[in-house]
Amino acid sequence: MWVEIGLKAAGGILVVATLLPFIPSNSGFIRTFDFPRLQIAALIVAVILGLLIAARDTSGLTLVAALAAALAYQLVCIYPFTRLVSPQAAAAEPESCRSEAGFSIMIANVLESNRAYAPLLDLVTQQDPDLLLLVETDELWAEALEPLRTRYPYGVAQPQHNTYGLMFYSKLALDNPEVRFLLQDDVPSVRTGVTLRSGERFTFFGVHPRPPHPGQSSAPRDAELVMVAREVAAEGGPAVVAGDLNDVAWSKTNDLFQRISGLLDPRIGRGLYPTFNAKWPLLRWPLDHVFFSDDFLLGRIERLPHIQSDHFPILISLCRTDRAPRLQDAPQATAQDHEDAQEAVEAAR
Repeated sequence: MWVEIGLKAAGGILVVATLLPFIPSNSGFIRTFDFPRLQIAALIVAVILGLLIAARDTSGLTLVAALAAALAYQLVCIYPFTRLVSPQAAAAEPESCRSEAGFSIMIANVLESNRAYAPLLDLVTQQDPDLLLLVETDELWAEALEPLRTRYPYGVAQPQHNTYGLMFYSKLALDNPEVRFLLQDDVPSVRTGVTLRSGERFTFFGVHPRPPHPGQSSAPRDAELVMVAREVAAEGGPAVVAGDLNDVAWSKTNDLFQRISGLLDPRIGRGLYPTFNAKWPLLRWPLDHVFFSDDFLLGRIERLPHIQSDHFPILISLCRTDRAPRLQDAPQATAQDHEDAQEAVEAAR
């Protein structure tokens, strides 16, 4: 009896957890349920099996039907980030990519309280990316990372003690690099022009907005992402947006960001590449992202080894080529998307 009651209670909670994100709210509590879709799906399967064994009465079977519908929805959300669909970002063929038009980007949330600096420094040496974006960097991290300046002659830094500091390093020449505070005066972001070895230029945006959680609205995060997306669209040139977005790849905000900006997500058609939480294997989702315009083809995307942070670093290589726009379709915004974007910005202000 108690097993049956427990299974039905768990099933009810899972149905509610699936329905909550449908509520048009910026509540951090509600928006948090955008994150664990894979975990919710796995729990739904377990509860359905339990109910079919222990509670095959009318109420139990009705709950099974509701759970099956919830499972289908969760899987629909995750489905684009599997190899069952065609990749959104086309892969670069080795012969089609000039070496001087290629570059690599590594991003890592180092976890401000993490004082194991060597794993990150060793990984940077091993991977040798052209661009390096590090977030949650404070003054102690800035001091520990000083050796990187010999490897990276260009960059900007904004170390802070509130877990929103950032450091950006580059081997490639930068044009007007700046640290900006788009919405909140303690949450910085980076914007800079980058010149490739080929002489071609693109704009790089490094972001790390505040996450939604119980007691914290998602409005500032959503608005910051929309503001960056609008800027990318208004400029219209080659662009890359990277960082710990504190948003999962399958969220409505992420979809809106892509359609407004027109940027591609290399995860679509390739896999989840979950980067958080590195310390909890059963609770992981993709929070660290690199989006890019259709001016680029994808060389590779790889989740890197653990660096004692709660995030795994991620590495991506891209190639700038005139053929790229013909090989992939950039997301397109509708009139409703622009209305939703405006509402997102107004909600944060």
